[in-house]
Amino acid sequence: METFCIGVAIVGLMMFAYRGWSIILIAPFFAIIAALMSEFGIMPTYSELYMTRLAEYTKTYYPVFLFGAVFARLMEKGGLASAIAGKIMSVLGEKQAVLAVISGCAALTYGGLSVFVVAFVMYPFGAEIFRKANIPKKLLPATLWMGIFSFAMVALPGTPQIQNIIPSSYFGTSTWAGAGIGLFATILFLAMSMGWLTFRAKSLQATGEGYGGHIDRQQRKDRRLPSWQMSLIPLLMVIVINIILSNPFHLDRGFHWDENSLESFLPLHLSLIAASVGKVQAIWSISVALILSSIAAAWIGRKRYRGSKENFLETVNYGAASSCAAVLNVASGFAFGSVMVTMPGFLPIKEILIGIGDSAGPLISAVITTNIMGGITGSASGGLTIALSMLGDTWAQMAAAQGIPLEALHRIISISSIGIDPVPHCGALVTLLAICGLTHKEAYFDIIVLMGMKFFVPFLCVLFYMLTGIV
Repeated sequence: METFCIGVAIVGLMMFAYRGWSIILIAPFFAIIAALMSEFGIMPTYSELYMTRLAEYTKTYYPVFLFGAVFARLMEKGGLASAIAGKIMSVLGEKQAVLAVISGCAALTYGGLSVFVVAFVMYPFGAEIFRKANIPKKLLPATLWMGIFSFAMVALPGTPQIQNIIPSSYFGTSTWAGAGIGLFATILFLAMSMGWLTFRAKSLQATGEGYGGHIDRQQRKDRRLPSWQMSLIPLLMVIVINIILSNPFHLDRGFHWDENSLESFLPLHLSLIAASVGKVQAIWSISVALILSSIAAAWIGRKRYRGSKENFLETVNYGAASSCAAVLNVASGFAFGSVMVTMPGFLPIKEILIGIGDSAGPLISAVITTNIMGGITGSASGGLTIALSMLGDTWAQMAAAQGIPLEALHRIISISSIGIDPVPHCGALVTLLAICGLTHKEAYFDIIVLMGMKFFVPFLCVLFYMLTGIV
C-alpha cells in the first residue's frame, strides 16, 4: 500500500504539472499523499522532511540561481545576447539554419545565461531564419531544445549551468571534470541533432510542407546594440574566471581556496554547513565569475538603459526576484523526490538500483537512476539532485573500489540527467512550447525522437570510458 501511495503521488504530480499547476504549490501536497500509508506522520513529513530538503537545496544552489539570473538579465536587456545571436545567424545564414540556431543557443548557454533567457532571446532569430529557409516551424522547438538543453548544459567541460555544478557539491570535483567524456558526448549530441533535424526538414519540404502561416513576434532592428565583439567579453569572463578560481587541472601554482575557510564556523554548530571547502568551491568559483561578468555586462550595455522604460536598477531587481521562483521550482521538485525515496515503500526500488551497481558497476547504476529521477520530476537538475542524495555516496564508494575517477562519475551523471527529462510535464518544455506558440501535438514528435536518441548517449559514454580510459 505504501508503494501504491508513492505511485499515486508521482502520477498526480505529473498530471497536475502538465495542466499548468505550479510545482511550488502542488509538490508538498503530493508529498503528503505519498506519506499517507507510511510510518511517517503527515505534518512531520511536510515540516521536517519536505521543508528540510527544500532548505538544503536552496542553501547550496541559490547563489548560482541568483547571480546567474542577474547576469542573464543584464545580457538580455543590455542587448549583448542579441548582438551575439545576430552575428552567429548572419555568419551561418539560412543555408545552415539548423546549425545556426543550435550554435547560437549553445554559445549563450555555455556563456552562463539562464536557459530560459536563451530560449526567449533565440526564438525570434530562429523563427526568422527558419521562415527564410522555409523549414517547418514545428521543428524549431526541437532545434532550440537541443541547442540549449543538451551538450552546452551538461557535456561541454566548464559549462556554468546548474546541472554541471550539482555533482561538484557531492564529489568535490570541478565543473571541468571529465573533459574527455564531455567532448565525446558533445560530438554525439551534435551528430544526432544535425542528422535528425536536417533529415526531417528535407523530408517535410519534399512533401510540400514549409514554415507555414505562423504569426511570430518579429525581431526588431536595434541600432543601439553593442558590438558582438564587446558582447562576447562577459561570456568569456565567466569561462576564464571560473577556470582560474576552480583550478580544474590542479596546478600547483594555480589558485586554491583556503582549506581552513570553514573552521571558524564550526563552533556555531550550523546544521547546513558544508563538510569541507571541496564541497562548495565550485559554487564559490562560478558565483564570483558571474558577479564580475555582470559588472562587465552592465558597463558594456549601459547605453541601452538611457531613455529605456526599464532602467538599470529595475533590470537588476527583476533578475534577482526571478531567481527566487526559479530556485523554488527546482527545490520543490527535489524536496518531493526526496520524500519519495525516503518512504519505506521505495526501499525495494532502491535495492534494485543498488543491485544494478553491484552487478553492472556504479556508472550504469548512475545512468539508470538519474534518468528515472529526471523522468519522475520532469527536471534535469531536480532528478540529478535526488539521484545523488539517494545514492551519491554509494556510487562514490563503488567507484573508489573499482578505480573509477570521480571526475568520470561526475560527467556521466551530469549527461544522464537530460536523458528523458523532456517528459510532457517538464516545466522547461512547457515554457519553450509557449515561447514558440506551438502545442505538444504540433511539435512534440521530434522532441520525443531526439529524447530516445540522447537516452543512449550516457551509455555510450560509459563504453567510451571503459574502452579508452579517457576521462
